[in-house]
Amino acid sequence: MRIAISPPRQTRGSRQDPPLKLPRNANLWLPAYLRDRARRLTKPGNPKRLWVAFTDHFEPCGNATLPVARQRMAAWQQLWPTIAGAAPRDAHGRPPCYTFFYPQEEYNREILDSITQITRTGFADVEVHLHHFDDTAPSFVEKVRDFTARLHNDHGLLHVHNGRLVFGFIHGNWALDNSRPDGKACGVTGELQLLRDLGCYADFTMPSAPSATQSRIVNRIYWTTGDPARPRGFDSGIEATVGGGIRGDLLMITGPLGLRFRDRLIPRLEAGELACYDPPTPYRVQRWLALAPRIGDDIFLKLFGHTAREDNAAALLGTGERPGALAPMFRWIHEAAQQHNLELNWVSAYQMFCAIESLIQPSPLQPGTAGETKLQTAASAQ
Repeated sequence: MRIAISPPRQTRGSRQDPPLKLPRNANLWLPAYLRDRARRLTKPGNPKRLWVAFTDHFEPCGNATLPVARQRMAAWQQLWPTIAGAAPRDAHGRPPCYTFFYPQEEYNREILDSITQITRTGFADVEVHLHHFDDTAPSFVEKVRDFTARLHNDHGLLHVHNGRLVFGFIHGNWALDNSRPDGKACGVTGELQLLRDLGCYADFTMPSAPSATQSRIVNRIYWTTGDPARPRGFDSGIEATVGGGIRGDLLMITGPLGLRFRDRLIPRLEAGELACYDPPTPYRVQRWLALAPRIGDDIFLKLFGHTAREDNAAALLGTGERPGALAPMFRWIHEAAQQHNLELNWVSAYQMFCAIESLIQPSPLQPGTAGETKLQTAASAQ
């Protein structure tokens, strides 16, 4: 996509600058992004709390032999507890928590037992990831139901919420609700409603830009309201608000999406990804806070990565000889929260959902000590 710019008048020997280029498929999200920026400029608000969750597409067995998967897990077992333990604590004395969204199709008992050991340190949690192709509604339901039962019964993972086993979800290949234009990497239209019925408390797939699967709603936490008979049901929805209650099918907890410009003539996509080719920086932290969804006085920052891969793991965790980018990132987020007078909360994906739920329930507690206690109780959920 190109933005038309009136060219300067050329003189002999001058060279016209090329048109400004935006990321692929910006037509899907740019209008919503511009509306969001306009709204925040006119109504900046006064946020009081910052909730930060790390939602990783964690694929240690992806394109790898079992020995390689073991090596990938060893890096996380050795380095992550030390990094999290040394990070600045949040306002309630908690360390950062990494949520591993583990793929159903890569199930391996040994590898999941290794991940479970990390969760017992209190520095990690596990939710559901799925890459699937040409599924039907019955086959999809069977896969998710069997996988969640195995995670819970065999490994003691996932959470029981109001007496029901629940899970967070990230769709592989970004193709949530059969959203790819070619229909590949899913096959299940009406997936959002199936996830809801299976016990999915929220979807964490978005943003997926520059993929063509990107939602037309950005920088919002919202309830999907799309037609289950058509793909991309997440393109329509109702924003979650304080006291607004449940307003649709599935809750979408999205990460920051927009543009960043520092030291660049051509803007770069900002989607909250942590990667070797896009490591965190102090400037990115400030951009995340400016873009992240808000509900009332609360900012919800969801970041993501694919950090089982050796290149990303080395860049973020470090190698033992060279420090990684996660440790300074936690310090930068902590400093940014102090700069903006925000109460910092490190949370898992599930704890972020619990904090959101406590805000949007139909009869929210009034601001003050009682209300804040309710939020902290929700975010401390195990």
